Amino acid sequence: MPRIAYFGPQGTFTEQAALRFGAELVPVDTIQLAIASVRKGETEFACVPIENSVEGAVPATLDALVRDEPVVAVAETVLDVRFSVLVRPGTTEIKTIASHPHALAQVREWIADSLPGVTSIATSSTAAAAAAVERGEFDAAVTAPVAVHHYKLDEYATDVLDVADARTRFLLLRRPGSLPEPTGADRTSVVVTTPNRVGVLSELLTELALRGINLTGLESRPTKGKLGEYRFYIDVEGHIAEPRIGDALAALHRHSREIRFLGSFPKADHEPVEARNDEFAAAATWVDAVRKGERG
Repeated sequence: MPRIAYFGPQGTFTEQAALRFGAELVPVDTIQLAIASVRKGETEFACVPIENSVEGAVPATLDALVRDEPVVAVAETVLDVRFSVLVRPGTTEIKTIASHPHALAQVREWIADSLPGVTSIATSSTAAAAAAVERGEFDAAVTAPVAVHHYKLDEYATDVLDVADARTRFLLLRRPGSLPEPTGADRTSVVVTTPNRVGVLSELLTELALRGINLTGLESRPTKGKLGEYRFYIDVEGHIAEPRIGDALAALHRHSREIRFLGSFPKADHEPVEARNDEFAAAATWVDAVRKGERG
């Protein structure tokens, strides 16, 4: 059975996401270690969070995707975010509550209303917070619902969230190889490192707009080198096998100092993508015919 490394320990939302892919799960301590396990061949896949509808992109994942050898996404899944607050059996007073910073940010109002005066403490993951509560270090933990099955804790509250429709998207990564076949409801991701010049981002977006390509995600991260140099993480609807997507990626390549392909894979929502592939295919056929001297 294939093995999936995931951002653990047991009891995280990433574990809940990874369970959907039907493989043996291997918890690791960080997002970077999950991706590194794929690069080293220790596991076939890695499941990592990529973005949250409330807190935005996950910087640790973005940075790890461009470090060392390439990995590509072959699938994605989206979880509705609902937190549980766990305590040790018999707890009657809560003075401290712990969780990952993203989780604490998503329940800030609930904590203020339900536990006024409590001290919030950041941990490396929601599951790490649960483990710390089990050890007696904190009074309560904000966790994924699955955590109650892994730790000797009771549910103080469930379905906790400030924003009712919050969701987190996760990627399934592997080493480069055969791509998933186009489904008509796909997403393509790339990361582009650009020269530091006026209008370069506008140039990238214009290439997409000219081809009728829908932009679904855009994030910037510093290259961690020269001040003012950035990488742009770009998600679009469509598959690299489509003429218009391949044409657009070739154009982005021309505008970049470096481009890394992060995958073409089915979207989690399976919503069909409106495409204009016929006209791009017809145009390519015409150009080929002209080059051969068959058309004027």
